[in-house]
Amino acid sequence: MEQAMNLQQRMDTTKETATFYRVFAMIAAGMILDGAEVYLASAVNSAIVSTHFATLAQGSVFLSSGFLGLFFGSIFAGFIGDFLGRRKAYSTNLLIFGVLTLCAAFATNIWMLVGLRFFAAIGLGAEIVTGYALINEFAPIKNRGRWSGVTSVIANLAAPLTLLLAASVIPRYTWRAMFVIVGVLALILWVVRRHFPESPRWLIARGEYDKAEKIIEKLEVNGSYSTNDSSVKRQPVKTRIGIGLLVATVAVSAVNLTQYTFTSWMPTLLIKQGIEVVHSLTFSAVMMAGAPIGALLVDVIGRKKVIVSAFVMTAVFGMIYSQQHTTVGILTVGFLVVTMMYILMASVVGVYMSELFPTYFRFRGTGYANGVAKILTVLTPYFAAWAITQCSANLIFYFIAAVALIAAIVVAVYGPETKQKAIY
Repeated sequence: MEQAMNLQQRMDTTKETATFYRVFAMIAAGMILDGAEVYLASAVNSAIVSTHFATLAQGSVFLSSGFLGLFFGSIFAGFIGDFLGRRKAYSTNLLIFGVLTLCAAFATNIWMLVGLRFFAAIGLGAEIVTGYALINEFAPIKNRGRWSGVTSVIANLAAPLTLLLAASVIPRYTWRAMFVIVGVLALILWVVRRHFPESPRWLIARGEYDKAEKIIEKLEVNGSYSTNDSSVKRQPVKTRIGIGLLVATVAVSAVNLTQYTFTSWMPTLLIKQGIEVVHSLTFSAVMMAGAPIGALLVDVIGRKKVIVSAFVMTAVFGMIYSQQHTTVGILTVGFLVVTMMYILMASVVGVYMSELFPTYFRFRGTGYANGVAKILTVLTPYFAAWAITQCSANLIFYFIAAVALIAAIVVAVYGPETKQKAIY
């Protein structure tokens, strides 16, 4: 026990090194691909519906298939990461995703495309579970929120980058070219990431102290932060699995439901307002450029204050957005809505979720929370399609507001503050 605590404390205080930066770069690149898949689907959905490759209802199935695949991938990754190691959960997922995404470029009908996206998403489902948990486990306490948040910010760059790429590529080379580009990038990253190190915190939890020591020594070459630093001396968080699952599941589900409902259907909603595909994708990308704020706030203000405030503002701005009918109004309020959503993505998914669980349960906890969020997200495209065709698109924004407010209450009442605290 004494040896384990000593190794944990060394990990808590180690300064950033070249080894850490390599780990961070590989994780961040994978998170960009994870985000790119979602927005690739959004852009492709607009194109296949407008070109009659699929009906609006079939487009809903196409969107749902990815979320369903991510559900299974998240659950599998949680068990593999906690029982067999973080490295194993991180080793083959991009190979599966890359190969099947390339195959999707040659789909001959919508149902083949749906099937390929489902199985590709199973491979990618491990990415979001492992990525944020791993940066949490490798980063020192002093800057853990910052590094987790920066990872989320980089992941969020997938939104404007993918949609701008789609706006350029799809009109010239059709939607199939997008699958080729993303699939090739995934395979390149899979090759680069073959020598990813195991998490020392997982090794310590398993009693493999010698292996952990070797990796920690590489992470200590730049020295350690002073143990007199107030951020290092704070008492550890007493994590409870039940409360952690409640808060993480509600918060992550709310982030996914609000963000993916809004962003996945944003191009389609703009088309319904008479805006062409190219312009709708460009507008979507401009609105998503408001992503990077959350990472700057979580280590300064604190996790709970940022998260609760952002959920409330998401509800408020979402309702205001539903009343906009001009290009200026759509872009301005849409920018504010998406800014709030990406503050939540950075603070909840990127930082807070992994901090709610002890090391031995972290991958399963994040896997369960992500899995529930993904399975709930499977249902939202059908609701959105029904609202657009049978009722009013404003129902989408009422739904977003209600979900955001419920999550704000749960985090405010039950969520612990984990800012710069040790979590074992």
